[in-house]
Amino acid sequence: MVDLTLLAGSAVISSLLLFGTPLPWEAQQVGPQVLPMLGFVMLAALVASTLVPSMPSPGVPRPSYGRGLTMVMITLSAVALMVLATRIYFSRSLLLVTMAIWAVTVVAHRVVRRRRPWIEPMVVFSSDREMVRDLQLAPHADVRALIDPSSHPDQGPLDPEVTLVVDMAAALSPEVARLVSGNDLAGRVVKPLASVYEEHTERVPLPRLVEDWQMTTTLQQVRNWLWGKRLFDLAAVVLTLPIWALVAGVVAVVVKASSPGPVLFRQLRVGRGGQPFTIYKFRTMRSDAEADGPRFAAVDDPRLVRGGGWLRRYRLDEIPQLWNVLIGDMSLVGPRAEQAPFVEEFSREIPFYSLRHLLRPGVTGWAQINTAYAADLEGTVRKLTYDLYYIKHVSPILDLRILWSSVWTVITGSGSR
Repeated sequence: MVDLTLLAGSAVISSLLLFGTPLPWEAQQVGPQVLPMLGFVMLAALVASTLVPSMPSPGVPRPSYGRGLTMVMITLSAVALMVLATRIYFSRSLLLVTMAIWAVTVVAHRVVRRRRPWIEPMVVFSSDREMVRDLQLAPHADVRALIDPSSHPDQGPLDPEVTLVVDMAAALSPEVARLVSGNDLAGRVVKPLASVYEEHTERVPLPRLVEDWQMTTTLQQVRNWLWGKRLFDLAAVVLTLPIWALVAGVVAVVVKASSPGPVLFRQLRVGRGGQPFTIYKFRTMRSDAEADGPRFAAVDDPRLVRGGGWLRRYRLDEIPQLWNVLIGDMSLVGPRAEQAPFVEEFSREIPFYSLRHLLRPGVTGWAQINTAYAADLEGTVRKLTYDLYYIKHVSPILDLRILWSSVWTVITGSGSR
């Protein structure tokens, strides 16, 4: 409702700026059909503001800039289609200025709302110390109490504002079961521990991922977005071709001058469905860097050529992967593509590792922007929890969030190895 009020206010402001009157239908320049047009704009905004909250969005339920701008874009697209279909006459400048002001006010409203600290107080029924510790470290979770699910607590009335978080994998004592069910019947919020963990840490807890179908079912639900995701990849790469082609030319000269050997580095990686493909990158190491077999990169790796560390820091070595995106081997966003020997090892050692291959690998991804480069099995397990979270919650909003973080990494040079 607030967003619709902001839209109405934006129309008044734009009318004042353009025509000197707060009521656009009083200005002769706007055209005779301005009232039906404004009515359609409000209707489109109402539909968009109803649809957007139902879109899957990961993380804690805070006001989202992405959702707000998505609502504005849906409204503008609907109005543009209506104008093309009906050839209705009205002031285009009024519409454009109104939508621009609305977009600014929608974002500003969310900035103000996000300044208020959002905390979810909770009582956790679990004996899983590791998951509880991660929740205690999460910025928006306030673990008020931890109760062993097999205990016999003499618990008084709970604060009605507190969320009851229950470990569904644990056996509940009769007292705990009565406590939870009684609060549930009283209308208080009761959530599974695994769901709350995902919301607040934005990771999937591997011990709670019991069945593969949990992932494949999610992908079936977002199949339409996977088509849109592919179209977005193609459009983004083609439209930015002049920029990245120019940068690639400069980087190629730098690589060629830095050391003898080819400019491009080619390597077999494992892609969607476990199928191998050839990945392309600018060479940042000596040509014989893997003469003794594949191994993880390290900080200040002695195999790096002059300028190689700088290229990796700003992710410029990954520009040739845009060709992989064009030909369909990769996506702009997805799990990192690994070498086959590593995939074989990790698939043996780490449960559910093969689920990473449900999607095309990405030039960047949720794990890349949230964790450092994995140089061992423990780091790989941690990255997998982020990869599976991305696969489970894949959406346009999450992709845009990852791309923005990746662009910021390139600008600031905060990239990992």
